[in-house]
Amino acid sequence: MLGALNSAPAHAHLVQTGFGAFYDGLAHVALTPADLLVVIALALLAGQRGTQAARWALFAFPAAWLAGGALGAWIPAEATLPLLTTLTFGIAGALVATDVKLRATVVGVFAIVAGLLHGYVNGATMAPGGAGALALAGAVTAVFCLLAIVSSQVTTLRAAWTRIAVRVAGSWIAAAGVLMLGWLARA
Repeated sequence: MLGALNSAPAHAHLVQTGFGAFYDGLAHVALTPADLLVVIALALLAGQRGTQAARWALFAFPAAWLAGGALGAWIPAEATLPLLTTLTFGIAGALVATDVKLRATVVGVFAIVAGLLHGYVNGATMAPGGAGALALAGAVTAVFCLLAIVSSQVTTLRAAWTRIAVRVAGSWIAAAGVLMLGWLARA
């Protein structure tokens, strides 16, 4: 009982890898489901829409994540905005599943909005745990690399069954978003 009263505050959101702040930020993206799913869904969407959309997303998304993260670290909020972060990956997954024909600029705008939102939440939740610019740089690096690898692979797909596999992956991400929204509504 006395040990519980004399405990240090817990910062459960920040992942501690033991390798330093940069790798903590890198691991943060990989271990935060909403962040990982939005990166994968956006990469699938950008890849589906072709090389121009993939290029827009590749530079717009990490830049927006960095800007949002800096803003979140500077003006942190108590809320983690689970409804909005769930909607971003759910909508992106639904767009992939339905194979909506979007212009490259629309994909770029979606990437900016999603990047600002997820970056803001990252910065706001990392800052109280003592993570700084190096952790944010690690997160942005993870976002850039994962987006580059997945979107570039999807742009090269030509066989019908591979395009269907991408749509199925999008449907699974959209389904995860629907399940998460139901869980949030229940709580």
